[in-house]
Amino acid sequence: MDLAKTRRRGAELESALLDAAWQELERVGYAALTYEAVALRAETSKPVLYRRWPTKVDLVLAAMQHAGLFERRPLPDTGTLREDVLTALRDFNVARSGFITVINVYMASINADTGLTPAQLRTRLLGDRADVWRVLLERAAARGEIPARDWPSGLASLPADLMRHDLVMTLQRVPDTRLLEIVDDIWLPLVR
Repeated sequence: MDLAKTRRRGAELESALLDAAWQELERVGYAALTYEAVALRAETSKPVLYRRWPTKVDLVLAAMQHAGLFERRPLPDTGTLREDVLTALRDFNVARSGFITVINVYMASINADTGLTPAQLRTRLLGDRADVWRVLLERAAARGEIPARDWPSGLASLPADLMRHDLVMTLQRVPDTRLLEIVDDIWLPLVR
């Protein structure tokens, strides 16, 4: 009996395409990635890819998201602002620090190819996530830990911004002593 290959459709097909794109991205990097190689790996045709992702950057960003590099992590609720922020930073440090070098290389290549800035790429990948930090601040204000106010976006996201800076500059996990410095010595005095 001839077992005909079942044609993939919908979510199953998209998952297979993005898996193939991610595998190719890991194998050859952004600059050398081709639709032809992804199609070959996914056992499909280039038009199938182009219909979903008309540009290479669209395909790569979708593959990065599919690989789970930018999944939203659960928002901590420990009962104090300090512990909420430290928990969020520590979780990010453990879950994402290993990807920072890879992400930076891809972002630099995408920038060189498309002219998109890191901020524009971040917005395409994450949307506006500064609201996460604002939620932590609003919870703390509701508990009476800090005064309630309209938090500037730059102040709300400062702990993550400083940590991201350290990750990019050192290409390794941020030591806990630095996380404590960011939260206790820099950020909490500003929000209080």
